[in-house]
Amino acid sequence: MSLSALDYAVIAAYLAGITAFGSWFARFQHTTRDYFLTDRSVPWWAICFTIVATETSTLTFIGIPATAYAGNMAFLQLAAGYVIGRIIVSVIFIPAYFRGELFTSYELLQRRFGPRVKTLSALIFLITRSLADGIRLFTTALVIAVVTGVPVSAVAVVLGAAMIVYTMRGGVSAVIWTDVVQMFVYAAGAGVIAWALLGQVQGGWDEVTRLGHEAARFTVFDLSLDPSRIYTLWAGLLGGVALTLSTHGTDQFLVQRLLSARSAREASAGLVLSGVIVFVQFILFLLIGVMLYAYYQQTPLPQPLGRTDEVLPLFVISALPSGVAGFIVAAIVAAALSPSLNAMASTTLTDFYTPYVNPGADEATRMRVSKRATVAWGLVQLGVALGAQFMTRSVLDAGLSVLSLGSGPVLGAFLLGTLSTTARERDVLAGMVAGLLTMTVVWWATPIAWTWYVLIGATATVAVSRVARAVMPSAREAPAP
Repeated sequence: MSLSALDYAVIAAYLAGITAFGSWFARFQHTTRDYFLTDRSVPWWAICFTIVATETSTLTFIGIPATAYAGNMAFLQLAAGYVIGRIIVSVIFIPAYFRGELFTSYELLQRRFGPRVKTLSALIFLITRSLADGIRLFTTALVIAVVTGVPVSAVAVVLGAAMIVYTMRGGVSAVIWTDVVQMFVYAAGAGVIAWALLGQVQGGWDEVTRLGHEAARFTVFDLSLDPSRIYTLWAGLLGGVALTLSTHGTDQFLVQRLLSARSAREASAGLVLSGVIVFVQFILFLLIGVMLYAYYQQTPLPQPLGRTDEVLPLFVISALPSGVAGFIVAAIVAAALSPSLNAMASTTLTDFYTPYVNPGADEATRMRVSKRATVAWGLVQLGVALGAQFMTRSVLDAGLSVLSLGSGPVLGAFLLGTLSTTARERDVLAGMVAGLLTMTVVWWATPIAWTWYVLIGATATVAVSRVARAVMPSAREAPAP
């Protein structure tokens, strides 16, 4: 049970091709505006596709089918929150981002509150994104290791090197346009898997639906009020909205895509449409999970599962013909290679290097620092990926929970910055610190599911900020004795 020479050739050709394609954009990178914003030249449809590809990682490709294979389709409750959250982002945050020249989302906090809130928010982004995307890289390496027998560490190094090279050379243009290509590659891969499963389940779709209904695999709604359950209707809608406000409205990784659009209107159109596509995509991946369940009710597993995340890779290697299996692995790689390195380099340069290290840096120096920061953050994520192989929990839940842990306080700061006219820097700082402490306690000492993390963190931040505003008036506002 292994890949053929043809499969390896397909995988190698894809990796080489996407690296070369991304590196080709190096010829257009003359200034940091080009390197980080593509000179704001990206059309709405490309914004849509790059957002879809950005949030569709290997965590999605193998993790979501695994949830339906072992459980049900309750993840769709969270996906519904994602769609609603995008609409709110397009109304609240996008207009603010297109007032003036911004390189990072955190500059908006600088304008409203000052450098300390901006710096803390940017630091949280760099830490949580390094951890989440390191897990994302590990997930891809895990899949390829399962189907090839190559050690996880070696695969992670190869993938990490490809990611670093084309991102460092081509800038955000390389990231966005390779995303567009890769979205169609992994969508085609998912379609091939679904078609193959339907052809190999005896009885076809009718048997899939029968077995799925018998095992409650098609269940979508969970009305439980238990906060420890990850996928409930309330956690999905409220938590999904909060998570999307954070990831798509404040996180530089996705906000950078929006800032690259031609206008606020095109950014909003691409963002909202991406929500519809992602929802449909999640339905497809969940159905693949149900089909895998039906298939393995009829066909013994080729080997015991170490974790449910391995079920789709095992099907690929054991049930698909040569060449097709290689294409599916390439599709899984495509779902992984949407790196955050350029966004992290942008934050490093704009929010740390320029204001604190070298305010008078010329353009050549800024470009040199940007490329070095891209490589450095790539190495950090590679280090996280190498360490993540010792995890025992679901990679989907691990990746999303890490991302959610520090995002709530940042979202709270952005909500105060855009919706409140009275919040002050010290109030917001107090709120953010309280939000981080609250989330540390929630994560460490309670069974509350990660789907509530962003909402809890944002609520704590806003509440403490408002209390601080009331009990600590400024000197000008203090009542006369």
